[in-house]
Amino acid sequence: MLETEIEMACMSDEQGLRPLPLDGVVVTEAGQRIAAAVCGSLLAQLGATVVAVEEVTPAARRGGKSAHRAQLVAGKRSLLLDPDSGEDRDLLGRLAVRSDVVLRSSDMDAVATGAVAGAGVDGRVICDVSAYGADGPMQGVAESEYGIQALTGIMETTGLPDGPPVPIRVPVVEYMTGIYAAASVLAALRVRRLHGAGQHIDMALYDCGFAAMSSFLTGLLQQEEPADTARRQGSRHPLSAPWNVFAARDGWLLICTGSDVQWQRICDVIGRPELARDTRFAHSTDRVARVREVDALVQEWVERRTIDQCMQGFGVAAVPSGPIVRIDGYPREPNLEYRKMIRRLEGDAGASPLHVPGSPLAMNRTPGRPLLELSAPDADRGEVMRMAAGDGPSKSASTAAAGEAPLAGVRVIEIGHYTTAPVGARHLASLGAEVIKVEPPEGEAARKWPPKERGQSVFYTVSNTDKKSIRVDLNEADGRAVLRRLIETSDVLLENLKPGSLAKRGFSVEEIREMNPRLVYCAVSGFGADSLYSGRPAFDTIVQAMSGLMDLVRSDGVPVKTGISSADVLGAGTALVAILAALEFRDRDGRGQYIDLSMQDIAAWVTQTAWNEGAATAATVAVIPCADGHVVAEEGDAGSLAPGERDAMRTLSREAAVAALRERGLGAAAVRTAREVMEAEQTTARRLRLRGEDERGAWNLLASPLRLQGTPPMVQRPGPALGRDEEEILLAIGMKPRRARVPGSRMASNGEER
Repeated sequence: MLETEIEMACMSDEQGLRPLPLDGVVVTEAGQRIAAAVCGSLLAQLGATVVAVEEVTPAARRGGKSAHRAQLVAGKRSLLLDPDSGEDRDLLGRLAVRSDVVLRSSDMDAVATGAVAGAGVDGRVICDVSAYGADGPMQGVAESEYGIQALTGIMETTGLPDGPPVPIRVPVVEYMTGIYAAASVLAALRVRRLHGAGQHIDMALYDCGFAAMSSFLTGLLQQEEPADTARRQGSRHPLSAPWNVFAARDGWLLICTGSDVQWQRICDVIGRPELARDTRFAHSTDRVARVREVDALVQEWVERRTIDQCMQGFGVAAVPSGPIVRIDGYPREPNLEYRKMIRRLEGDAGASPLHVPGSPLAMNRTPGRPLLELSAPDADRGEVMRMAAGDGPSKSASTAAAGEAPLAGVRVIEIGHYTTAPVGARHLASLGAEVIKVEPPEGEAARKWPPKERGQSVFYTVSNTDKKSIRVDLNEADGRAVLRRLIETSDVLLENLKPGSLAKRGFSVEEIREMNPRLVYCAVSGFGADSLYSGRPAFDTIVQAMSGLMDLVRSDGVPVKTGISSADVLGAGTALVAILAALEFRDRDGRGQYIDLSMQDIAAWVTQTAWNEGAATAATVAVIPCADGHVVAEEGDAGSLAPGERDAMRTLSREAAVAALRERGLGAAAVRTAREVMEAEQTTARRLRLRGEDERGAWNLLASPLRLQGTPPMVQRPGPALGRDEEEILLAIGMKPRRARVPGSRMASNGEER
């Protein structure tokens, strides 16, 4: 039934029949950064009227939105800005004054930023998206996507173990920043609605890239013997094997083994059941120690078969696996077609159609609007002039937002493991929500991940800040009663269990809606609940493979995953956007809704700049070895450096090599290690690492990448001890505290084993 609701909602919204969370909101997208355009696109999907300011002659720059116009201007009004025209600058200034939200990129567009500066904060949300933010030694430097990937350590973690660092050839950090900017704007609009004040937002690509490195920074956050654990793994996993890409007869296949049981199934599939009994390969630690031998055994079977033949065997055995989806004009993948993520824009007569993505915001009442209309440059000037002559947003007595946090008074239930739901809920907590983490009796699986401090995983500690913990066994009647009462008394439920896991225990979408019609229920899974693959397990790596993302990240021709868990991080940010939008709509009409987020949808959406002839790969990028590491060079013909010049750089330091490349007119940056990023001046200046305390003492934590200036997100307490808050929570929801029985949990595995 819910699938039908979502489909009908999408159809009626495309016809302009349904209200959306941001109806009536006017956005001036003056910024030329891709991240500003991504933010504008998400706001447009949610119903805002967005005016995309385009340049008459786009400046020669790295990372501007003009190179991807079809993807980044679709669904918006177009205003062409002549920087030499006082009339144009005046029109832009008047439009900004009458807008609710102004997006700018102060490091890249001095003219546009100057034109909108007069708008001020009064009643408005002013979001500046730049490379480094408003403070620190790198303030104002218009760094590119590749420069940020290098300087935040992302590039150092991507590639084969014995190969060089590899650039991610889509603007993944720009997209992460744009998603977090959209979430920040939604939070600020909520503050404005509740308290009548606008505010500034200071979004930095550097901050978002740093935050995405959290799993690689955990070793450095240990207070005793901190260690740099960031190493290139290709597509392998440091704790499990086999977990890699394998070459079939007609392409590449990814196989992930999350348990010893799955290894036994693989042995049966490849016709070697005796390997499951071989003591050399019995446990994950044994297989990781012999990873090359294990991979060779699997490769020998895979290479004699097609991808379809391999998938048939592994699919029946429920082994997490998937093909490396190629981007041929767009990602050719059946589930993306099924979920309507592939859309066509018809061009002018004789022009080839363009492919653009649908909206990844799958919400049953207010689904994201697909952006299917592309205005010609400056086609909407007349409408923009009328908008600029209208009334602006209501003024407030103060230019600083009220002190109350955006989500004060909002209660969130999180049933999450590993990354996506926990990190999404962490952001909700930083915005002031009360987040109650519901864990199985033995605790969330990530609690056991190394490295540990005081018996608790450092990764868990930094991914679950400012939450409360309660143990609930959903296989027991009293545990289900606790969850029912939590649902009845909460505003949001965020989970990333395998689709159907809650329904089996009496918590289907329909049953949850009956328990609490006001609840915003956000489920995040690998392929979506309404999916061709709803029962297929999916790790972050598999989502990267089946979205087209891994097709764009190759080392010596071999597809590899991004070092960071891109699909997980993007999924967490998109969940945050969807929940904030749904709360905005809920506060308007009193009803919650169901959100069915697919990480495959989200990751494919991020690859859109590589669609339609692969525009994202047009820039030449070279990674060059130096005496103390690598540098990345871009723009210009970096690939044609004479062999002698490349060899000469092997004797230079990265600092000297960057200087030499810049003298030649090339963009260049040093590829930093995780330790270097942690110790960088910019990291310290932006206060990206901090200290928090709880009853166990002080901990090293990571700051939020959301930078609302009037109501700043607060990260204060580490991830909680297991069950720490049970008595408080039970009393708050009107239930009698009890000594929790801790049987062996049989709760379903979560969505990242999805």
